[in-house]
Amino acid sequence: MRISVAAAFAGLLLLLAPAAEATTVYVSNEKDNSISILDGDSLQVRATVPVGQRPRGIALSKDNRHLYICAGDDDIVEILDLETLKVTGTLPSGPDPELFVLHPDGDTLYIANEDDNLVTVVNIPKRQVDAIIEVGVEPEGMGISPDGRILVNTSETTNMAHFIDTESNSIVDNVLVDSRPRFAEFSADGAEVWVTSEIGGSTAVIDVATREVLATIYFDLPGMRASMIQPVGVRLTSDGKKAYIALGPSNHVAVVNAQTYEVEDYLLVGKRVWQLAFSPDETRLYTTNGASNDISVIDTETDTVLKSVPVGRYPWGVVVSPE
Repeated sequence: MRISVAAAFAGLLLLLAPAAEATTVYVSNEKDNSISILDGDSLQVRATVPVGQRPRGIALSKDNRHLYICAGDDDIVEILDLETLKVTGTLPSGPDPELFVLHPDGDTLYIANEDDNLVTVVNIPKRQVDAIIEVGVEPEGMGISPDGRILVNTSETTNMAHFIDTESNSIVDNVLVDSRPRFAEFSADGAEVWVTSEIGGSTAVIDVATREVLATIYFDLPGMRASMIQPVGVRLTSDGKKAYIALGPSNHVAVVNAQTYEVEDYLLVGKRVWQLAFSPDETRLYTTNGASNDISVIDTETDTVLKSVPVGRYPWGVVVSPE
């Protein structure tokens, strides 16, 4: 059997890469109504679990014992027990939940309801809605500060990042960004929030204290039409040195210096890269590639793509837990 040079090289990189800590990777498959579960060492799919209709956003519980799943077409958040791999309950979500974020205390979910221009605040232990917050048109991105005091929601049509006080559940400021903001991610020190704008083709870095835009990052891939470069998911390393930004149908992830805001590299991954998640030790980054039905694995120490792994149809969300 003849092995291509590219395949052999990718396999060698995987063998030479530093051993990752034992982890489990969870991927939501939007079109298959399932969760793919991968072993972080072997990068093999070890289980595929059927869940509700159109699963997109996913999050681990604080104790890593449960997976919360936005089942958008069922208008609920499902609770998957990660020991039994059974859905053991649901949470109210408001209509068409797509993305959410978990408060650092582990007891509250903030859910974007795109169709109704709302953010639903859910008390997990009581399984009840504590508050409903009116925001801009088509809310999507959800980010929360490390101390849990500030929530940022992005509205795709209003083109704003809404700063919400989590004690009063009220908007305290609005920051205008580029067209169709899709994701919000706080830096580990809570000083900045990065907001990607899909149609604007940019990422805004916002000072959390002053609400001023510190920098707007644009991307340039040689030979690629600007309309194909659509920033969506973003993750920042905890040491504050690097940011990784998924660029949608350009099939690349941008590596950005998080101190100078300069793009340092572009990594080729699968088709229509969407969301990103670090391993707990941040030595690997996993990407969901919706149009190629796979995930890509990036070694963050060398910024090298190690491997792509087939999962279900239209992989959307990804999270990683320690075993």
